[in-house]
Amino acid sequence: MKRRETLSSTAAALLLTVLCSAINALPAAAQAPPEASAAVPKAGSFLLTVFLRHDQTKTVEQINAQLRDQGFYKKFPPDGIEIVSWYVMMGIGQVVILRVPAEKLRDTNRVIEQTAWGGYRTEFYPTYDFKPVWDAIPHHRP
Repeated sequence: MKRRETLSSTAAALLLTVLCSAINALPAAAQAPPEASAAVPKAGSFLLTVFLRHDQTKTVEQINAQLRDQGFYKKFPPDGIEIVSWYVMMGIGQVVILRVPAEKLRDTNRVIEQTAWGGYRTEFYPTYDFKPVWDAIPHHRP
């Protein structure tokens, strides 16, 4: 009985070795490249990060009432502008990344001036997605 178990164990080990060798001999499949980032600008457009800093002298209800009265919720973002992301940053306010066709920059600025000022202090930053660049650098740590 012991001899039979030893032969079975040896056969199983040999079979496993053969299977592993066969699998390792197959060509490795290349990883598919990551999907294009939602933050990649389309031709003729750019990304614009907008900081909407809360006016901390007002309550959230007061800020929302002012934004509503000024038409912020109806006019922002202007037609043709895509919201890529919208985050709340505690202690700062809201951070919105927009995809803006170059010809719509003035419209975007005007809507924010007319509807967000008073409820928010605003800052604007042209933006690009650095992560694909970082991922392509061979010497960085994953």
